[in-house]
Amino acid sequence: MIDYENAIEIKDLSKSYDGFRLDNVSFSVPKGSIMGFIGQNGAGKTTTIRMLLGITKPDSGEIELLGRKMPDDEYGIKADISAVFDEIPFNDNFNAMQVEKVLSKLYKNWDSQTYSSYIDRFGLPRKKKIGKYSKGMKMKLQIAAALSHKAKLLIMDEATTGLDPVVRNEILDIFLEYLQDENNSILLSSHITSDLEKIADSVTFIDNGRILVSGYKDDILSDHVLIKCSRQEYSSMDKNDCISARVTDYGAEVLVSGAREMKRKYSGLVFDSPSLDDIMVFYVNRGKKEWS
Repeated sequence: MIDYENAIEIKDLSKSYDGFRLDNVSFSVPKGSIMGFIGQNGAGKTTTIRMLLGITKPDSGEIELLGRKMPDDEYGIKADISAVFDEIPFNDNFNAMQVEKVLSKLYKNWDSQTYSSYIDRFGLPRKKKIGKYSKGMKMKLQIAAALSHKAKLLIMDEATTGLDPVVRNEILDIFLEYLQDENNSILLSSHITSDLEKIADSVTFIDNGRILVSGYKDDILSDHVLIKCSRQEYSSMDKNDCISARVTDYGAEVLVSGAREMKRKYSGLVFDSPSLDDIMVFYVNRGKKEWS
């Protein structure tokens, strides 16, 4: 059995397309944890995930999954990971039982009993064509399949996008159950930051192909603070302290890092705790510095 500390380890991953570059992306997902991979559409999340799965070849950089290098041990690695996408990869004319027939021949560790239990738990019709499923049912079918061959790593690309809150919460609960086994890990790409605030241990922000912030979620949240002040108070602030500022006719909101030091430095101002969504929005606008 291979011993490893990080379920995913990426070093200096780069890929160039016409008009876009994934630029020296590096981050790691500790074994037994869930990382939220956050960014706008087009930020580079899917490109990174496609390289993790061996679908797209990087121009440079290193990828290690479950302690093994990609693509050196690609087939062995893929037997131990599962991927879930926004769009279901199964033929619309298949039903749930035909999906199992195909997948049971692809995965040596396929467990029909586990698959059947998830089908029952999710209330999925076994003989109904997948094309007739709702979006939530299609996502549940993907997750049932993903969890039925003893995968140690789940890689999810916008898996909860477009689902109603009830279905999303049900799926998030399944992920937390999966992580009860400390050998299991998840990378969850999403722009729904409220989901990640509920379940993620760590977070990586990507924008325009570059990593902005990566680390434990609670550390990121506690290190950043929103300063609320008048326009005059904002004008007197050291702009080197400001990640970016939302400035209106009524005042300013300014995101800063190094919360403890900033609270001492600007002790006369009002401070508020940012959400992950706040942090993402203010970092995305860092190039402008001021926006409304």
